[in-house]
Amino acid sequence: MRSKLFVPGGRPELFAKALAGPADALSFDLEDSVPAAVKAGARADVAAFVASEAVRHVAKLIIVRVNAPDTTWFEDDLAAVLTPGLTMLNVPKVESPEALLAVVATLEHLETERGLDPSVGLLINIETPKALAQASAIAAAHPRVAGLQLGLADLFEPHGIDRGDAAAVHAAMFTVKMAAAAAGIVAIDAAFAAIDDAEGYETEARMARRLGFAGKSCIHPRQVALANAVFAATPEELALARRIVAASVDADRVGHGAFVVDGRMIDLPFLKRAQALLASTE
Repeated sequence: MRSKLFVPGGRPELFAKALAGPADALSFDLEDSVPAAVKAGARADVAAFVASEAVRHVAKLIIVRVNAPDTTWFEDDLAAVLTPGLTMLNVPKVESPEALLAVVATLEHLETERGLDPSVGLLINIETPKALAQASAIAAAHPRVAGLQLGLADLFEPHGIDRGDAAAVHAAMFTVKMAAAAAGIVAIDAAFAAIDDAEGYETEARMARRLGFAGKSCIHPRQVALANAVFAATPEELALARRIVAASVDADRVGHGAFVVDGRMIDLPFLKRAQALLASTE
């Protein structure tokens, strides 16, 4: 997931354009970019698009950022977007393992009701001081956690921390990466609000790459090319992706949704990542 482009849930005219673009992953946002008055409409639009045939046949990771679990919108968001086209749920404002397990319980209840396979992974935002302090415990709280996403705006701005302080950024990145690494999951770097500051975006992205992050969030399409360049796959990574895609053909033939490649369990999110990785090199 070199690049993860946020797509405002209240702007359905952007959905198809984003799907056709070069981002490895799309994160349809129902949280910060959607005012309260239009959340219901945005939810319906995102749910319909995620369930569409166009999405189900694309080699991109499809993510929806729902509203925080302690909001009145969370359960309705979850119920609406839980469809076969969804790869991951991005859950904000999770500050403890207990809060994470409550999210999983809600998700599993819906899956059981609908007879769905438990294939949707969780991308958990680490964006508050409490969450940063609990990052390792959150990452290890449940196997459904597929990744941690750093949120520097929420982490820094309310507390007067200068985003321009590279040491502060590095400290937050390192903490999140170590938590993700301990759990054997991916870490995704934060969004960068200054859309005209390509140098600043690239500087943060390169720091994240050196720390082993898988990719960086984008809030504007012009940032996607920067992220894709910084997090370009190595020949070894491409070779693994080819093995995953080849193994998926054999697994599909015998009706297995998960399979092992190089000693690692692979399921839909990893397969979609491998497909996206290979597609990005064509």
